[in-house]
Amino acid sequence: MQGIRIKIKGFDSKVVEQASKQIVEVVLRSGAKITGPIPLPTKTKRWTVIKSPHIDKRGMETFELKTYIRLIDIVDATPKTIESLSHLELPAGVGIDIKS
Repeated sequence: MQGIRIKIKGFDSKVVEQASKQIVEVVLRSGAKITGPIPLPTKTKRWTVIKSPHIDKRGMETFELKTYIRLIDIVDATPKTIESLSHLELPAGVGIDIKS
């Protein structure tokens, strides 16, 4: 079979690490070879809001949202690997993109 690339995204780094460890354990148990998890650069989105709607422009608050990304490549995927990945339950707050 061909390789599979899994991209894990989330706002909490601990949850992303936990999900990537779970995927690695399941894939290794099924007998496939993997590379990763590879940490990709963290994307930071920042925005500034004025505290008061009409006066005092100097009173501002700054917010930021960080997105953590991990990349896992499955080199030799077996049918058992794909089946075990489809039945895997991951923690809430994690987004997964699977490409083959």
